[in-house]
Amino acid sequence: MTAPIETTKSAASAQPEEVLAGASGKQIEGRSLGRIAWTRLKRDKVAMAGGVVVVLLILVAILSKPIQAIFGLDPNAFHQSLVDPTLLAPKGAFGGISWHHPFGVEPQTGRDIFARILDGSWVSLLVAGGATMLSVCIGVVMGVVAGFYGGWVDSTISRVMDTFLAFPLLLFAISISATLQGKAFGLSGLTLRIAVLVFVIGFFNWPYMGRIVRAQTLSLREREFVEASRSLGARGVFILFRELLPNLVAPILVYATLLIPTNILFEASLSYLGVGIEPPQSSWGGMLNQATDLYQVDPMFMVIPGVAIFVTVLAFNLLGDGLRDALDPRGK
Repeated sequence: MTAPIETTKSAASAQPEEVLAGASGKQIEGRSLGRIAWTRLKRDKVAMAGGVVVVLLILVAILSKPIQAIFGLDPNAFHQSLVDPTLLAPKGAFGGISWHHPFGVEPQTGRDIFARILDGSWVSLLVAGGATMLSVCIGVVMGVVAGFYGGWVDSTISRVMDTFLAFPLLLFAISISATLQGKAFGLSGLTLRIAVLVFVIGFFNWPYMGRIVRAQTLSLREREFVEASRSLGARGVFILFRELLPNLVAPILVYATLLIPTNILFEASLSYLGVGIEPPQSSWGGMLNQATDLYQVDPMFMVIPGVAIFVTVLAFNLLGDGLRDALDPRGK
């Protein structure tokens, strides 16, 4: 009776590593917060569809010039032979849609609409992206400083934000864009127009980002990890860049994604009013402006740039909503 008892005792006294050695050779691997957020985002099919459309739009905008060169597209080439001289409407059905002109041609001028949509894509995304980066940079710096230091610093920056928010932004943008014509600051032509739009849209929109970052900073500065950094002798600048900013990446990324479509609409509005991108450079808002007087002749001339703006804004909004749910599921 002793042999079985000894066998049982030796098995019971075995080390856990020896017992688990043959169970599995795989180690348990932890997941980072970014990986967890990516897993949540992949489950959101609508957000992923919006992200795919956003990536495609960015690629089209970046490669618009090479695509035009490869297929021999010219957004400013006139094709009078494709326009009815009596009605000034494109020949054929649905605005002259054909294999060579998949979106048809413009009334009166006969310019290829597909080439102009392609050429206007990089303008809209460049202006919206540049303005968003400017708003994010200014808003993050001002919001973090105001929320972290508090006191008179917070009061001063908050009053500056209120002052900027009191500006009638659209009227201010129209006046600045209409004033800076020709040549200014060493820039001219299309470069000047894009720089003016980026400055006007980005510089006067930063208080929205600043308020969000300030509110998040006010919450984070009372957390335990900030107190631990202070107790170890860390100074304000170190805490700002090493403790607070990494924890603000999620709200900054989400709001930046939602700010881009707003800036796209703002640029399209200015171009529609005639104070944005000037011809002959095509822009989606400018195409809508031209279609205002010609939609009865060719409704497709208004529908196509409108759909381009709608799809772009919708895709960014869907991606932004998905990022918000993935990075902060408790905020649903």
